[in-house]
Amino acid sequence: QVQLVESGGGSVQAGGSLRLSCAASVSISRFNPMRWYRQVPGKERELVAGITLGGETNYEDSVKGRFTISRDDVKNTVYLQMNNLRPEDTAVYYCYGKYFIGGSGYWGQGTQVTVSS
Repeated sequence: QVQLVESGGGSVQAGGSLRLSCAASVSISRFNPMRWYRQVPGKERELVAGITLGGETNYEDSVKGRFTISRDDVKNTVYLQMNNLRPEDTAVYYCYGKYFIGGSGYWGQGTQVTVSS
């Protein structure tokens, strides 16, 4: 059974940092891409960052230069390093992985990030 488990969320003041982790129950080499999304109540889930099997990354404009997505294929974990956090980054952050064979998508349960001004 495929599971993605996020951790690392919490409450920080503006300007602070957090590192989110997404641990997979299977090899993350099965996923292409892996992504981080976020969602606030009443709004659609939005893509924050993505990373391909080959290591190519992409970011939502508002997080460029502040967030970094990375992957550790030995630990089967994807990370989202978030620096210089802003109150508008407050959201539930979700990990997503898409199997590159078959195309099934998998979501984690989410982790809350709260940034106070």
